[in-house]
Amino acid sequence: MAQNHVDIKEFHWLMDMLQTIDVGLVVLDRNYHIQVWNSFMENHSGKPPHLVKDKELFSVFPDLSKDWFRHKSETVFLLRNRAFMTWEQRPYLFKFKNYRPITGTEAFMYQNITISPLVSANGEVNHICIIIYDVTDIASNKKALQNANTELERLSRTDRLTQLNNRGFWEECLIQEFNRYKRYKTEVSLVMFDIDHFKKVNDTYGHQAGDEVIKIVSHHLRENLRKTDIAGRYGGEEFGVILGNTNGENAIVFCERLRKTIEALTVTHDGRDIKFTISLGICELKPDIKTYKEWLEKSDQGLYQCKHNGRNQTALIS
Repeated sequence: MAQNHVDIKEFHWLMDMLQTIDVGLVVLDRNYHIQVWNSFMENHSGKPPHLVKDKELFSVFPDLSKDWFRHKSETVFLLRNRAFMTWEQRPYLFKFKNYRPITGTEAFMYQNITISPLVSANGEVNHICIIIYDVTDIASNKKALQNANTELERLSRTDRLTQLNNRGFWEECLIQEFNRYKRYKTEVSLVMFDIDHFKKVNDTYGHQAGDEVIKIVSHHLRENLRKTDIAGRYGGEEFGVILGNTNGENAIVFCERLRKTIEALTVTHDGRDIKFTISLGICELKPDIKTYKEWLEKSDQGLYQCKHNGRNQTALIS
């Protein structure tokens, strides 16, 4: 143990070396008064040593969480063990501006912190040493990687044309909702709908016009969704919507609102006006429906019933 002890009197000669090292170093006494303040701290805080010497740390940095830091430091004083803090636990101890050229987009310096006991010759710990490591580059790179992975995950489940969930991810959600119903018996309805006479739109106005129609329908679908609703492009011009906590009658209200919105639209492409409608089939999940595929098929039956009866309407299958 003795070889790990550093006498505070012997500590000062180390400062000549530590002044040139790219880490922050602060020594505090038992009352949290600043005893040592190296050039790193001066450069990043703008406070020279003679202005902070013998001042309480919390008066120099009033934004520092006093209760948190005291709790962290008291264990070092009492147990004579080091304490650590990473940027992932707490982004920084001292809120310094970030001046690194590589990660200039970061507003502040991310820091890892080590708090070490300084044991005097009589074996007492009356001072602690705080070492501040600038880990902005590491933190920024990790955040960028996490953001990239999040974006890749989003793209993997998103239909590019409509920005809705793609069929694979949406169907996974459908299975989850089906299993949730089987366990909790909460109301949930499934809507399947498509664009009426969509082939005619493509044949008459071209596929780019057809894509524009699909995008417009998707936009208005998103506008009508609640946060808990899950919509996806099932394929081509067909869409699926899972309406949580919604019975069949309330699903009709949703569908009719969307249907009337679409019916009132006019899409202009290459100077030509395009009018179109949608047909919607609904199935409220009931105990007698044994699989999610059966639930899907019943919603499709409602959609086909609309087609048979003239399109541009909503049908609820019981």
